[in-house]
Amino acid sequence: MTLYRHGIACTALLLPFIAHSAMPKSEILLAKPNTEYGLQVSRITSDDSYNNQPQLTNKGIYFTQEVQTLGHSQTDLAFYSFDDQQTYNLTNSPVSEYSATLTPKGDALSAIVVEADGKQKLWQYPLNTELPPSRIFEWIEPVGYHAWGIDNDLVMFILGEPHTLQYTKVAAAKGQVVAQNIGRTLTFNASLAAFTFTYTKNAENWLASYAPNSQMVTDLFRLPDGVQDYTFKNDNTVIYALNNRIYQRSLSAPENVSQWLDLTPYCSAQITRLSYNNEQLAFVCRK
Repeated sequence: MTLYRHGIACTALLLPFIAHSAMPKSEILLAKPNTEYGLQVSRITSDDSYNNQPQLTNKGIYFTQEVQTLGHSQTDLAFYSFDDQQTYNLTNSPVSEYSATLTPKGDALSAIVVEADGKQKLWQYPLNTELPPSRIFEWIEPVGYHAWGIDNDLVMFILGEPHTLQYTKVAAAKGQVVAQNIGRTLTFNASLAAFTFTYTKNAENWLASYAPNSQMVTDLFRLPDGVQDYTFKNDNTVIYALNNRIYQRSLSAPENVSQWLDLTPYCSAQITRLSYNNEQLAFVCRK
């Protein structure tokens, strides 16, 4: 792990979901804004292959990692442990997995699997490795991304023309289209009792929410052009990257935008995906 220090004052194109030989290079870094030395940024992965889709937890970072064998590339789910600063391959399978997400109970990872026939389906991988992985849905595909709610329900990014946001409960196993022309970031916001996502409307990019109880889509605020990756610092504060600076704005007063972090010294290309937890920010620098 490489550690960067900055001062002493406190201060994504869709990836094709198939294995191939030239994946875009990207690295994952971890920013700690509030250390005794000010902002500290650590490199979690290398920058010579595809490392993406981080999910930051108290114990470490789950992410998607490129694996190369005899000139052939695929992706596995990986975990970077804060305890020993080592990275572990969690799946090590002959197929590609993407978008690791902790299930609501916290006892398994859900992920997109590109199966042998090329179909992209949602699977779960128990953290107890003595238990086998299994499909969550037999028929819903092609799944690109997903986010869990609190009622054994979820939303999914379903690839197509156009891409659609589909909602279902696990027991129902039937996707309901609730929005289209959506972006790849999906979250659940407990205070809103709603899922959040981005979508394009009249050539503008909007952050919106979908509330399962009312089945209503609500526009929250317009995002800057080109921004589709975001995360929440808390249920009321959204953060996103623009020109490698992290900006924040509240759902209650979205007209007020402020710069939170300047990460330009740590990424010479473009910051895309973000994951925030426990006053730390994992971010992807696309090469």
